[in-house]
Amino acid sequence: MMVILGLLTSFLSFLYVIAPSIRKFFAGGVCRTDVQLPGKIVVITGANTGIGKETARELARRGARVYIACRDVLKGESAASEIRADTKNSQVLVWKLDLSDTKSIRAFAEGFLAEEKQLHILINNAGVMMCPYSKTADGFETHLGVNHLGTGVTTYSVHPGIVRSELVRHSFLMCLLWRLFSPFLKSAREGAQTSLHCALAEGLEPLSGKYFSDCKRAWVSPRARNNKTAERLWAVSCELLGIQWK
Repeated sequence: MMVILGLLTSFLSFLYVIAPSIRKFFAGGVCRTDVQLPGKIVVITGANTGIGKETARELARRGARVYIACRDVLKGESAASEIRADTKNSQVLVWKLDLSDTKSIRAFAEGFLAEEKQLHILINNAGVMMCPYSKTADGFETHLGVNHLGTGVTTYSVHPGIVRSELVRHSFLMCLLWRLFSPFLKSAREGAQTSLHCALAEGLEPLSGKYFSDCKRAWVSPRARNNKTAERLWAVSCELLGIQWK
């Protein structure tokens, strides 16, 4: 038994020693475009922390006016202040947006349309995972209400990989695992690369609506590519939200 424990301890010690190399191997793709964004308008949901915050930082660094749309305005202001200081871009703004409340979503949209004539980049980054059972202000189950109905339709779908973020905050077990395996997980900056790639890389227009991972197009299951299923989901979603889409 002691021999087994000794071998296990040695293996874990070795694993943690080489953790930086393992994490670098699994870090995935990197957005390599040098496109600059002066005069461009960007909205990023949930950009007060994690992947969204790092995405906002990079787009602000490239000269865009960035709207951080988040539920926690105080945390958003803290993130915006940090980004403004880091990028020397004063055009990093924070607006209230609660994706669990369609009234908040409509108020945000109306306010934005009154303020800006164009929107060049929209990144739907905000989301929830493993929440205790609850409902949104409109009576939808929280995961459905926030991640699907609240976020709406995206141009590209992306998978950032396994990232050290606050997404698992509702699960004690996942938080424990995230902390234990944090040396092997992507950083928030690494996790932001695919979103940045889809927002900035030139020539992606023909791939609109496709699925990306590690800065390249990724495989999607046949069920996810079923047009009838997609049409039915769209119709049901519009019905739930009381939207008549023409």
